Amino acid sequence: MRRLSSLVLSLALGLAAVLPALAADTVPGTVPGTVIEDFTMQPETRWRFFTDAVMGGVSTGRLEMVSGEGPPHARMTGHVSTENNGGFIQMRLDLAAPPPAGTTGLRLIVRGNGQRYFAHLRNGATLMPWQYYQAPFEVTPDWAEIRLPFTAFRASGRLMPGTPAVKSLRSVGVVAYGRAHDAEIEVREVGFY
Repeated sequence: MRRLSSLVLSLALGLAAVLPALAADTVPGTVPGTVIEDFTMQPETRWRFFTDAVMGGVSTGRLEMVSGEGPPHARMTGHVSTENNGGFIQMRLDLAAPPPAGTTGLRLIVRGNGQRYFAHLRNGATLMPWQYYQAPFEVTPDWAEIRLPFTAFRASGRLMPGTPAVKSLRSVGVVAYGRAHDAEIEVREVGFY
């Protein structure tokens, strides 16, 4: 019995040492949080892509899941046009559950074409399709961790609370938005911290 207890304890200590090393296999210098997407297990079944065409805009683009070119990731490309009251392309993930208690922000590992992009959150206060909470971030050609505190997200309308209620978060979006430009952004990991 003692031998079995020692074996179980050794395994537990070994896992405790290995798991942080595996989780830290992201970007040098990053601190892992709660990962909700790492693009390894059929991400195409969870992510949706859409453009401003849903409201009459003329932006175009596509979302592809990439494997075999380093770590698996999503690549969103396209042309954002502000014609016809448009101006966005978006990839969105519906959440299976809200973030754990104590979560303070959204964490992304991204790279791209040196442009500004946006993270969108939707929750119980975003009743209409055009409502969201938004925070900007910049991308570079190299993979980098982006941390966006929930306090950095701004409501898209005046009738919404100022910052998103974390306990009712329903989706996370990565968006090319607001100005005419060519978009190219890759997302390797999505999570909370």
